[in-house]
Amino acid sequence: MGWAIALHGGAGDIPRDLPLELRQPREACLHRFLQIGVDALHSHKSPLDVVELVVRELENDPHFNAGRGSVLTSNGTVEMEACIMDGSTKKCGAVSGLTTVVNAVSLARLVMEKTPHVYLAFEGAEAFAREQGVEIVDSNHFITPPNIERLKQAKAANRVQVDYTQPTPLVDVTPVPNGNSQIGTVGCVAVDSYGNLAAATSTGGLVNKMVGRIGDTPLVGAGTYANKLCAVSCTGKGEAIIRATVARDVAALMEYKGLALKEATDYVIKESTPAVLLV
Repeated sequence: MGWAIALHGGAGDIPRDLPLELRQPREACLHRFLQIGVDALHSHKSPLDVVELVVRELENDPHFNAGRGSVLTSNGTVEMEACIMDGSTKKCGAVSGLTTVVNAVSLARLVMEKTPHVYLAFEGAEAFAREQGVEIVDSNHFITPPNIERLKQAKAANRVQVDYTQPTPLVDVTPVPNGNSQIGTVGCVAVDSYGNLAAATSTGGLVNKMVGRIGDTPLVGAGTYANKLCAVSCTGKGEAIIRATVARDVAALMEYKGLALKEATDYVIKESTPAVLLV
């Protein structure tokens, strides 16, 4: 069988009327990181290695809401989260509440490989990072001028919002199509020529989110999932994705009903998710 790879830089399309100086860097980054993943697959790296590699690149680029580009909490701090999963073994690792770790996705993989656990958060995750010798920096490294502006916008409107879109109510974080600067959660899925699959997702969450809020990204079966049939990395309304267990539902429809990937994703998006958006 053939190999395949896909990546995303967040919910929503980049608006066509977005100024070129804002749109082109994002598009160029996505194309460049995709090629890095393709090259890695061609060099026979495992899908797990490939998705980690690509997501690390996305985390290091401030154009996206993960790692260096993470948006800010209501306290003006970062709380980053990530998850990685190997479809062949269903081994997985997740982290949240990170404030100093440069690459959350790599720490998630260390949780998977170096601990008896699946998920570490906040100070426990930070302590584990220091113990493992991963790259850490002062938390100010992640607080960028664009994200300070995003937080100011959200606070002025008393809203929680997705990235730099127009403000939306606290109970609804839908991106407005013509928002100023669409960025978002990042992720990558890959399959090699032997059928091995993997998925990885990383995010800074929502602008002006409550301190301690955890989204769908690090929750296995909600924002991230992989098995022998498919690999899923979600982006969008985290609370809705959690309620609908989106990633696992896609896999379950393929496994138990024999649906093709497109059929399964169409069903979850059109039939399952809209119901929880109304809650």
